[in-house]
Amino acid sequence: MTALARRCAALAELSDVDLGAKFLGETATHEGRSPEQLRDWARTALEFGDELAARPDSPPDVVVRESEGGVRADEVVLAEYEHRQHIVTVYTDSLKLVGEIVAAAGWADDVTPEALREAVVAHEVVHHLLHGSGTRELNKRLGHTAARIGRFRVRGHVVGADELVAHRYAHRRSGLGRSPLLVTAALAAKFGG
Repeated sequence: MTALARRCAALAELSDVDLGAKFLGETATHEGRSPEQLRDWARTALEFGDELAARPDSPPDVVVRESEGGVRADEVVLAEYEHRQHIVTVYTDSLKLVGEIVAAAGWADDVTPEALREAVVAHEVVHHLLHGSGTRELNKRLGHTAARIGRFRVRGHVVGADELVAHRYAHRRSGLGRSPLLVTAALAAKFGG
């Protein structure tokens, strides 16, 4: 078993709440937050993603185009969403890389190329659904207080929570047999994260 396969096997033992808390904890703005706080935020964001995915309304129509150029010097981008034009660009080189990682992990039957592509498109579309009132509702549920001024409270934004919502939504709206959070963690493990 390769080192990557061992890391992926260990990651597969974690729940989405654990993976989400780990993701939030690695965000610079959340250094020093308690594990309980991170788990609570992760759980709330994942539940919100479940609710969005369960809604009977259809996601907005988008144009999906494919391109190379997602594997970059400092990051791997699977897809990007252009809000104004409703275009999702799927990076085929990044999907190929993820395919190699899931094959090394032994998850190829659970993460097919078709399901992965469907998941990355759904992930980008949910950012459109969150825009405006969706983000306000998420922030309200997360209950993070950025500041207090006397008896007044200023609600804060939990950086990264929208990504957890998008990952969960993508999982529910695609045919992935493994969590997108797990796949993302495996991608990070490939590069030592």
